[in-house]
Amino acid sequence: MTTAHDHYARLEDADLSARMSKDEEAKRLQKAQLRVLHLRLINGGQLTGGKLGPPVCIIFEGWDAAGKGGAIKRLVESLDPRHVHVAPFAAPTPDELRHHFLWRFWPPLPGWGGMTIFDRSWYGRVLVERVENLATEVQWRRAYDEINDFEHSLAEEGMIVIKLWLHLSHEEQLRRFERRRDDPLKSWKLTEEDWRNREKRPQYDRAVADMLRLTDGPLAHWDVISSENKRNGRVEVIETVIRRMEEGMARWGLKVPSSDDEEEQRTQAALAFDDAEFQSDGEAESSIASTEGHDSSAARVMAAGDIATNTTPDVAAAQDSART
Repeated sequence: MTTAHDHYARLEDADLSARMSKDEEAKRLQKAQLRVLHLRLINGGQLTGGKLGPPVCIIFEGWDAAGKGGAIKRLVESLDPRHVHVAPFAAPTPDELRHHFLWRFWPPLPGWGGMTIFDRSWYGRVLVERVENLATEVQWRRAYDEINDFEHSLAEEGMIVIKLWLHLSHEEQLRRFERRRDDPLKSWKLTEEDWRNREKRPQYDRAVADMLRLTDGPLAHWDVISSENKRNGRVEVIETVIRRMEEGMARWGLKVPSSDDEEEQRTQAALAFDDAEFQSDGEAESSIASTEGHDSSAARVMAAGDIATNTTPDVAAAQDSART
């Protein structure tokens, strides 16, 4: 039987007054994206001679129009698309409904060295299916224990389970809905169901509060992200993912360099050097200038990312595993 504990993330703890300037967002995103890339290369075995780190599973949930898509875009922007899998989920198909509700979420789960981002997840069982009466009360109440057991078993086998709820006010959601409605390039995102769901905000508030309280596991904590301001939300998401990845990697004995030490600074410079070919001339000159004295680090990291040449069988196997 699921029992709640005192220390868990709550909606009311999110500071919806948090704001961030465009310049601060750009500065913090750039630093965080390079850090995510570094951790991803370590975890995928590209910088460790083929030794794979634990699988990383990132779950995005949140209010409609809370900015999940934009946050995911910034999170994966610096990564090789072969090294991360984004798995979006909508309502189950008729065939999926023939199975246990967790069945359809197994195939995208990452293996060792892999990384998957779930855009919506098994939490639909205790959210939309609960509120819209798509599951019986017996089913959704039972689901808390089923989800906890599922996530705990994954975490005990090594998986880093990161769970994010993107939070915003009812008023800000309405403003975003109205902007979407009036934008011909974004109106497709808005459905009649989205408007109906707004009318049930109190029921969803209770469902979310129960979800956060009853499914915050010792190895699968929830983090509530303040997404009232999109810039703040995007930065908070990627910095939270970094913190949770570092904690999970350290738990499994994988060396995680400090973001402030000399090795990390050399790697950051090397990764920026590798990116120079995709930048404008001015940006490229700045990136290359910042890597003076770090040629060996640049060569080492660039070679680690070169899948086509000079790879041992072990490293090649690690790279293949990191893609799934």
